[in-house]
Amino acid sequence: MEAKGVVVITLVVTLAAVARAARPEETRPGLARRGSASSPTTHLHFYFHDKVSKPSPTAVRVVDPVDPSSRSFFGMINVMDDPLTEGPEPESKPMGRAQGLYMGSDQAKLGFLQAMNLVFTDGTYNGSVVTVLGRNCPFDDVREMPVIGGTGAFRFARGYAQARTHTLDLKTGDAIVEYNVYVMH
Repeated sequence: MEAKGVVVITLVVTLAAVARAARPEETRPGLARRGSASSPTTHLHFYFHDKVSKPSPTAVRVVDPVDPSSRSFFGMINVMDDPLTEGPEPESKPMGRAQGLYMGSDQAKLGFLQAMNLVFTDGTYNGSVVTVLGRNCPFDDVREMPVIGGTGAFRFARGYAQARTHTLDLKTGDAIVEYNVYVMH
């Protein structure tokens, strides 16, 4: 009978140790959690230049929309390598590139699924990347998309990006978009 008690106590202690070891580090008491007040937060501000017109487009259509006459562009896919600059003027100081894609994913209105790496090529964050993935409806005043990761100075990044259309040429489709990105890393 005493041996069964020892086995049960040993089993309970072993299970408790295994459960503690399996718990992710950031949830263990006494350790700072990613994104807590102890994580640095960085505010990035820049302008995104999406040029679909010729000559020298920075975004190109690789799949046409299902219905070319639709205003939603549902089914369209564009691949981009857009410049990021300090100011809205195209000749403003370069900060990096937005590389990725956006696709028409709403049948009722203009709404994109946007997946992009914000690749910084100048200044403090040169060589670092912030990855954004989310819904972008260009005619909304402000769009918010989640930051889902990063590299370099932005390893383990999370946060959000807010986009506001600065200018949009309805004839050409070219746009300049102001971005405010808040990153915890």
